[in-house]
Amino acid sequence: MLTVHERIVSGPVLRAGSSSSYRSLVTTEGERHSLRTELTGPTGHDVRARGNALLAIGHMTDLHVTDVESPARFEFLNRFAGDARFRELLTMQRPQEALNSHAIAAMVRAMNAIEAAPVSGSPLELLVMTGDAIDNAQANEFAIYMALFEGGMVTPASGGLEIESVQSPGWPDDIFWKPEGSGSAPDQFRIAYGFPLVPGLLDRAMRPFESQGLRMPWIGGHGNHEELCQGVGIVTPELARAMVAGRKPIGVPEGLDAATALETFVIRPHHFMSGATVAVTADPNRRPLDIGAFVEAHFRPGARPYGHGFTAANRRDRAAYYVHDTSSVRLIVLDTSCRAGGADGCINREQLAWLEERLVEVHAIYTDRGGETVRTSNTNRLVVIASHHPLFTLRNDRAAGAAQADEVLRLLHRFANVVLCLNGHVHMNLVQPHANREGSSVGFWEVTTGSMVDWPGQGRVVEIFDAGAGRLAIACTMVDHDGPADPGPALSPQEMAGLHRQLALNDPIAGAVTTRAGTSADRNVILTLPAPYPLRA
Repeated sequence: MLTVHERIVSGPVLRAGSSSSYRSLVTTEGERHSLRTELTGPTGHDVRARGNALLAIGHMTDLHVTDVESPARFEFLNRFAGDARFRELLTMQRPQEALNSHAIAAMVRAMNAIEAAPVSGSPLELLVMTGDAIDNAQANEFAIYMALFEGGMVTPASGGLEIESVQSPGWPDDIFWKPEGSGSAPDQFRIAYGFPLVPGLLDRAMRPFESQGLRMPWIGGHGNHEELCQGVGIVTPELARAMVAGRKPIGVPEGLDAATALETFVIRPHHFMSGATVAVTADPNRRPLDIGAFVEAHFRPGARPYGHGFTAANRRDRAAYYVHDTSSVRLIVLDTSCRAGGADGCINREQLAWLEERLVEVHAIYTDRGGETVRTSNTNRLVVIASHHPLFTLRNDRAAGAAQADEVLRLLHRFANVVLCLNGHVHMNLVQPHANREGSSVGFWEVTTGSMVDWPGQGRVVEIFDAGAGRLAIACTMVDHDGPADPGPALSPQEMAGLHRQLALNDPIAGAVTTRAGTSADRNVILTLPAPYPLRA
């Protein structure tokens, strides 16, 4: 559902908790596009598409397909939500995560239902997925993701016949929402935040269901959650064995030092298996997914495009960055995940040099490293940089010698045809201009789309078009999935998608109490900048 027509927003209180109230969702009028002209200054001309869009795509990111029964998840760390020393490790568990697959399937249907981009009227030619498709670097999570996007039967459950989740009624902890009750006393979510009882929900959530699959071609990206345990910890041999084994930790290791907990998790996440545990059903399908297996899994019969953007060179080199050219635009997809661990991103020297080469290929004129203008015989093409991490999160210093935000920004500013950076990671809607006062480039826009797993659980349509008068425009429009605002009893997959969004709204850690939805200037916007060369729609 395009949010220029109708939006889903916080509604009346349904139940009061001791700390906050649990709210409903309601539909309201759409949000019109606002105009942002920071890179051009005020304009006296109407900003509208001249002809077809140069690029019209869907954008989804941070799906977080989650194996909620995995023994290699450390949900108990949510106890430290108020401790800044654990910031990079959280959130480890969300009340809505058992319904993640249903929300993703609902967004797939919503993207399929968009007949034309709202500003240019052009059909969507491609969907770009910028990483963190999965939550915990597990092969079974990736199989669910592919079923959701490719179409077919989705099987959310793992392990045995019994659901072994921290949300199960008999789980020995009350800090998690237990939709079917927790025996003798309510859990903290029901007491403090007014969360509901939803009988039978976990059983329904874990049943296999059919996904429509994307009807448009799509290309993928690599995020820190595809690479690392919970997006932070290196998958050590010890942790890899624990992933497929039958013991699950339920408490912190004895003597854990909060001051060093983060770095311990980064380099030795298996240490967090050494506290109290409970028996769960082992499952070999939970094996870790390394970079080679991640790339290879995109090459399957019927994939559009074949490899979903990844190339033969990616298969050979076990690398996850590539180029995807459309008729008018070059999409450069980067791999910003850090092999050395940690949630924040980085770009290694080899990839940075590759990026510069790919930029030169589509510039008739650019600025070299010394500030001199270089003219080439290359044909101009607009450039979109797609990555998992926003520029400001390229600050991970664990990988020796890796390029970080300032250096990457300086490189991009040398190439005037770079008009957009598109990314996710921070689970919030955010639009930022990156002005440049040197060389031929005036700068570019950076568009960050929120996650599917957290509130508001949206995707985005992005259109690039000739706006006339020597200007280029980028239109961004948020998309709500087709789950109902009122999920009712949450019996059907579509109703469960609606409940996912309602639970996400009320999540006390990552819900509406945060700034994740962004402001109107981060959602439905039209962004202007000077055309870097004469455009042809």
